[in-house]
Amino acid sequence: MALVKKNFILIIILFCGFFKLSAQTGGKFVYNFLNLSYSSRLMGLGGNFISVQDADPSLMLVNPSYISENHHNQLSLNFTNYFAKSNAMSAAYSFSFNNVGNFAAGIYALSYGSFRGADETGVETGKFYAGDYALVFSWGRKLSTNFAIGAQLKTIFSHYESYFSFGLAADIAGSYFDDDNNLSLTLLAKNIGSQVKTYAPGNLELVPFDLQFAISQRLKYVPIRYHISLHSLYRWNMNYFGKDNPFLETDAISGQLKYPSKFAQHTDNFFRHFVFGIEIEPIKYFSIQLAYNHNIHQEMKVVARKSMAGFSYGIQLKIKGINVGFSRLHYAVGAIPNCFDFALDFNELSKNSKHNKARKLEKVSR
Repeated sequence: MALVKKNFILIIILFCGFFKLSAQTGGKFVYNFLNLSYSSRLMGLGGNFISVQDADPSLMLVNPSYISENHHNQLSLNFTNYFAKSNAMSAAYSFSFNNVGNFAAGIYALSYGSFRGADETGVETGKFYAGDYALVFSWGRKLSTNFAIGAQLKTIFSHYESYFSFGLAADIAGSYFDDDNNLSLTLLAKNIGSQVKTYAPGNLELVPFDLQFAISQRLKYVPIRYHISLHSLYRWNMNYFGKDNPFLETDAISGQLKYPSKFAQHTDNFFRHFVFGIEIEPIKYFSIQLAYNHNIHQEMKVVARKSMAGFSYGIQLKIKGINVGFSRLHYAVGAIPNCFDFALDFNELSKNSKHNKARKLEKVSR
């Protein structure tokens, strides 16, 4: 137990160190495709980060600390159609080794489609393509019954017409699980890294670091699991109340802009860090996801009309080693990506195949 405590304290110290380094970065970010949802279950629960200890293969690259022997020999495929012919895809496979840990390897890909190129005089130069890609290698291991750690390395490639960039990033996660209360907590330092090769010489841009925390719990007497996740924990201010903010009203008498009270601004800022979600599991092999992301709602809402910006929902079905998922996340009117998952548990499929063969042999012998 003393060893577990020492390891957990070491994890917290590492997180704090990365927190200090990254909180002072500022500037622009590249490789924002790393923050997209490459899991329908994740998108259905707000598109941020969740802490769940189960055998869902679509979460292998979401929380590396919960990669376990339950994921061994599983394959997960994901496809999401975003906006203006932009499509995101991912694939991941997991395998375990005794006394070493549990591993997963995968790929992220975001294609922006084809474009018509032209020079400064307007003469067309032909089609070109743009895309972002990342190879991901993950590792997870239990330290005890309640604690687990994990890490993953991302090798990043970005190609826009004749411009190319290469970078490296890493995620580090530590999780706690209470079996008696079905409670799970995870702290994640995400995208610790940098560009290695820039698009233009001397123009080094920053990787989108984030510090996140998530909690989930399956209720004891009802088939519901709640999820609460927090993001951007390294910075407080996430809203904007400048003069060009379209949501500010103008005083009819003085003509001055009416700014929200300090309390309203702090309250809005506070909830922008949160994503709230629930999973309803009426039967063992079927679940429904519902969530609300306040930051997306505030960033993408329209002044003239109400919208569902920030709301998401999805379903997941698992039958005999085959996992299928679908979800949608509302960004704005007409901007609602559809996310599809398809996963195979080869161990379970093999068991089913052997069981069916045994039944056939039994019938023949009769």
